[in-house]
Amino acid sequence: MNTIPVSHTLRLIRWIAAAMVLVIAIGFAVQMVLDTKPQTKGAAIGGPFMLMNSKGHVVSEADFLGKPMLVYFGYSFCPDVCPYSLQMMASALEALGEDKTLITPVFISVDPERDTPENLALYEVSGSFPDGLVGLTGTEGQITSVAKAYAVYFKKVGEGEGYIMDHTSAIFLMDKNGKYVAVFTHSSSVDDIANCLRRHLDGQRC
Repeated sequence: MNTIPVSHTLRLIRWIAAAMVLVIAIGFAVQMVLDTKPQTKGAAIGGPFMLMNSKGHVVSEADFLGKPMLVYFGYSFCPDVCPYSLQMMASALEALGEDKTLITPVFISVDPERDTPENLALYEVSGSFPDGLVGLTGTEGQITSVAKAYAVYFKKVGEGEGYIMDHTSAIFLMDKNGKYVAVFTHSSSVDDIANCLRRHLDGQRC
């Protein structure tokens, strides 16, 4: 009767164990990636809000109806993530040519303590940001409410003037009626965003 050498059996067990460890590791890695993205699946993204623009005027979601919006939550003291995201937004809109004016770029501050209308007025016109960027701020309660509506997380980290804001970094595409269409993260490219915008303007799904 043929028998399998013990060494072969041990080698097979080691291979199976290594494969199981690899599967578990991949599972954890995938979960970590998913946990960094806004949880939009099955959620109603967007909704009514009442905020203040850089001119000190109170505005609501109704003031933006009629044109699709690209919405980003961040803060003007953000060292790198926010500028990078807004530059991506600007590049994607520029890729649309003249059609870029058909979409309103919106920046909602998660740092109302420092992002006064006056500060946002300066931030809006930064050279590499989207043309016509609309900066919005408000009270802590108003910001919390609109962030919750968009499933956006934010939290103050640190003390004193040098504190930072930990927050979800994502660009939301909302249609002309204020309804959620798509979300873009740092894994999205400028081409991904631009192609989705073109398709949406053409009445197609992203």
